[in-house]
Amino acid sequence: MAKGYMISAHRRAADPEKASAYRELAIPALLSMGGKFLSSGGRVVAKENGLAERTILIEFESFEAAVNAYESEAYQKALKLLSGGADRDVRLFEGVD
Repeated sequence: MAKGYMISAHRRAADPEKASAYRELAIPALLSMGGKFLSSGGRVVAKENGLAERTILIEFESFEAAVNAYESEAYQKALKLLSGGADRDVRLFEGVD
C-alpha cells in the first residue's frame, strides 16, 4: 500500500499568535493519527512558481490515513484557531509503492 502525505506550503509568514495556538493542537492531533513529520520548516529554495516560505511535509501509512487526519475533529479544531492567520497551499496526496 502506498504511503499518504500532507504538504503545507506557505505563501507568506503566518500570524505568530494564531500559528502558535494552531501548532499546540495540530501537532498532537496529526501525530495521534499516525503522522510522521518529515520536514517542519528548514531551508527552502523556490523554483518555478514556488515561494521560499515555510514548507511542512507529513507522512501517513496511506492516502486514506492522511485524509482522515486532515478531516479529524481534533485537526479541524486546530484549523479554526489558525483561521485567517495563514496563507498556505495544503495538499493531501498518495505516494508511490
